[in-house]
Amino acid sequence: MKKTIEDFNLKNKRVLIRVDFNVPMQEGHITDDNRIKESLRTIQYAIENGAKVILFSHLGRVKEESDLEKNDLQPVAIRLSELLKKEVTFVESTRGPIVEAAIQNMKEGDVVLIQNTRYEDLYGKLESSNDEELGSYWASLGDIFINDAFGTSHRAHASNVGIASHLPSGLGFLVEKEVEQLSIALHNEIHPYTVILGGAKVSDKVGVLASLGEKADYILIGGAMAYTFLKAKGIDVKNSLVDTDSLSFCKDMLEKYKDKIILPVDSVNAKEIAEVEVHICEIDSFLDKDIGLDIGPKTIQLFQEYLQKSKLIVWNGTLGYAELESFSHGTKSILDRLKDVDAVKIIGGGDTAASVISLGYKDYMTHISTGGGASLELLEGKELPGISIIEEKDAE
Repeated sequence: MKKTIEDFNLKNKRVLIRVDFNVPMQEGHITDDNRIKESLRTIQYAIENGAKVILFSHLGRVKEESDLEKNDLQPVAIRLSELLKKEVTFVESTRGPIVEAAIQNMKEGDVVLIQNTRYEDLYGKLESSNDEELGSYWASLGDIFINDAFGTSHRAHASNVGIASHLPSGLGFLVEKEVEQLSIALHNEIHPYTVILGGAKVSDKVGVLASLGEKADYILIGGAMAYTFLKAKGIDVKNSLVDTDSLSFCKDMLEKYKDKIILPVDSVNAKEIAEVEVHICEIDSFLDKDIGLDIGPKTIQLFQEYLQKSKLIVWNGTLGYAELESFSHGTKSILDRLKDVDAVKIIGGGDTAASVISLGYKDYMTHISTGGGASLELLEGKELPGISIIEEKDAE
């Protein structure tokens, strides 16, 4: 087992915590602060135990100068200060004398947030490539490293693997919970076990399909990826999005798991991806130039029959083009019906998590992952570098 923040004496220690403050922003304003709230338990624990808390996070991607301003972490510092009900010192640099002075002046219980770690990607991708010198420098600013950013744990970056390579390290409460909950899905003994998979491309979920195909009792497939499976089955889906590179894989999966994979039986279609006139048709009766954009009412009912008898449900990927109201009904309907199902319900991050939270279903779920890509890789059985680098507990 990995060490956690509770395995360390934090008093008067400089504790570097990698958090995930990669929150959605519009014109400098945070539109969803869930990821900040999810980090609070670890930060508050460190404060209450006398640590000097130094926070690292990325925000967006930084490829050119124009990306700096829109991915500035200062609004996050302001919101974090409000949530903690205490001052958070924001340092506008990622390294150098200003950073070092701010840390030097810290007292027990103080909190400092360093500027977006991906500012270091502007010249040479130093953060994203896990530059040795950068990781070593950041590690020199602290005494202990805690990884509480599950959403980046599947990446080896300077701000997680780089720092952890040089300091005593442990997991924060958020990452510890993620590993525990997702391990239920990976090493489950709970049946019936149903997986719901949506989203656009089959290729993004090849690994998790192959892994969970062996473990799950049923795999319900929606979203654009359903039309690739239907195409592989020989159905003419007209102008629907099809991941042609994955057709062979889909054929193999359908043959191997013909009793497990459940595909849509009807579809909500339109001639273009827009809030235009839509129609519902059987899956084998697409009109010319139709684009399949959501599951239909018969499919919603079919999926519900499998979910109702399930005791473990894992869901990753929306079931339609949910960004548009006309094609969000399938996702909303399954969520509404899922709330009354007596089962362990795990939401695998990304767009699905955002939908669950924004539509008010958070309290009905057992666990909502904060990491889309990280949750998928963990469910595939992959080792996540941001977690594997963390020290093991001493054998008792």
